[in-house]
Amino acid sequence: MLNLILYVLINGVALYVTASFVPGLHIVKGSRGFIDALIGGLILSVMNWTVRPLLLLLTLPIDILTLGLFTFVIMGFTFWLMTLFAPGIRADSFMAAILGAIVFGILNWIMHLMTDTPDSSHHPV
Repeated sequence: MLNLILYVLINGVALYVTASFVPGLHIVKGSRGFIDALIGGLILSVMNWTVRPLLLLLTLPIDILTLGLFTFVIMGFTFWLMTLFAPGIRADSFMAAILGAIVFGILNWIMHLMTDTPDSSHHPV
């Protein structure tokens, strides 16, 4: 249970930092900003465990044809889908969602390496 809480917390922090760097990705700043990022982190965690593997499986032929580059589109779609459900988090465009997903994935990976969680092998977003 502690690993799950740590995983969601890392996702929330990575999402909050990502919104600071990526143009077109917004989190309402202030008292609820970090709470919204944690909710977004929880939504991303659930989507990474459920929706994303299904999408990757369904789009496997396209992913093979594009030599894996279509994975970035799936990452962006998952990230954009999260912005529809997370309060206070918005992406201005699909390209902002793709860039946000890439930056989020890198930050998430680094943070998992720093915390040495057992879920470090699980690919973010």
